Amino acid sequence: MCKIIAHTALAAALLLIPVVNPTPAVAHFQTLIPSAEIVEPASGGKLTLGLTFTHPMEWGPVMEMGAPKQFGVLAHGEKKDLKAGLKAIKKEGKTAYQAAYAVSRPGDHVFYVEPAPYWEPAEQKMIIHYTKVVVDGFGSGEGWDELVGLPVEIEPLVRPYGLWSGSLFQGVVRKNGKPVPYAEIEVEYYNEGGKLAVPADAFVTQVIKADGQGVFSCAMPRAGWWGFAALVDGDAKLKNPAGKLVDVELGGLIWVKVRDFVPAK
Repeated sequence: MCKIIAHTALAAALLLIPVVNPTPAVAHFQTLIPSAEIVEPASGGKLTLGLTFTHPMEWGPVMEMGAPKQFGVLAHGEKKDLKAGLKAIKKEGKTAYQAAYAVSRPGDHVFYVEPAPYWEPAEQKMIIHYTKVVVDGFGSGEGWDELVGLPVEIEPLVRPYGLWSGSLFQGVVRKNGKPVPYAEIEVEYYNEGGKLAVPADAFVTQVIKADGQGVFSCAMPRAGWWGFAALVDGDAKLKNPAGKLVDVELGGLIWVKVRDFVPAK
């Protein structure tokens, strides 16, 4: 009788517990998408670059961006500050940024951004995603593997342009210049317009791990932009909007463009 009463009481107590549907964690990605990954002389070298903090595979929502701490380009072994050329725009009512740039001579250009820290209440963390993208200038093919020197950075081992769908991309995750063994890398497709559906939440963000030397590999099955985000813990805490010291997630991101074969005319 005691067991029956106990079981009945437990069942009644369980009925009083609210049922909560678990919400999967959504990966944040800082985008830095140029209008072209290869600039030809016929275009006059003109580029536009879009910077948005969002969930690229789900095509939103867009998160508010503060004014970036850094925005520049590394080319011919020199860095150039482009922050003054950033233009604030609105996407879904949130602040994003655009910039224009003109490539003036051959050479690969590594564009990079250090965004303002972003407070994520769901994770109770400040997020800083150091992001870069490589644009080939006039068919140079040189300079694509130069490091910007960001606190967290992916060093490409495969040239990050001129890639066919199905190509394998490899990189080294570095923190303060040193490889990060077994680093976790999140991968998302830039699902422009949200035109592609996914069969389950696990397909939104791919997750891979680097090896003991910080090297990772990933094959990209579809044409378009692919984002790789290596995530590490920050060494120091930052204050959140309420003034409380909290943990920091640092990300080293690189965007890579893939194209399909096109039948000859």
